[in-house]
Amino acid sequence: MYRVAICDDNQADIDYLRGFLEKWARDSQTALRIESFPSAEAFLFQYEQDKSFDLLLLDIEMGKMSGVELAERIRKEDRLVQIIFITGYMDYIAQGYDVEALHYLLKPVTQDKLRSVLDRAAERLEGREKELCLAASGEVVRVPLREIRYLEVWKNYVTVYGQDACTVKKPLSELERELDGRFFRTGRSQIVNLHFVRKITRTQVILKDGRQLPLSRRLYEDMNRAMIHYF
Repeated sequence: MYRVAICDDNQADIDYLRGFLEKWARDSQTALRIESFPSAEAFLFQYEQDKSFDLLLLDIEMGKMSGVELAERIRKEDRLVQIIFITGYMDYIAQGYDVEALHYLLKPVTQDKLRSVLDRAAERLEGREKELCLAASGEVVRVPLREIRYLEVWKNYVTVYGQDACTVKKPLSELERELDGRFFRTGRSQIVNLHFVRKITRTQVILKDGRQLPLSRRLYEDMNRAMIHYF
């Protein structure tokens, strides 16, 4: 599922775009969660609470803060979200290069034009680096899978050890479904990234940084096979 935001100060334009998005979602069999905002400031308020948006459709001419100014704020923290500008004027197109906009759509937006841009956005989203989105301490943290050394559960909490440690209240099994083939579950309480494994014994997994993690004896052979397959 992709999370999409429409940010426009004209409700009729929001409804118009939402209709196109819903039709594209049905035709392409893509799940969308569509949210709308009447101003850049309203979107920023939500974005500060939860940054897990995949695609933004931004009107340029809005109130105090323009769509371009909003995009500049977002790009300081997020280089992966896809941005599509909606505008009635050609004057702003040059500014889009600075915020790596996917496309400009001139009003009135046609279904064919929007469909083509949404297809491109979906391709980019499919090809982007896989991440875990973790809700912790009132914010959403995106952690690339390649940075995660291991995950460890304690009671109802899981700590994800990447460049920094991030603890969330979530079942380990739920996070496990978001991982890929480079990860191996070493027992009930830990999952390790095979890329960071230096050595395996019958009772331990030793990481490249020297950390030692317990390994269930019954999983020793399975982990050896996983290592061979991975490398």
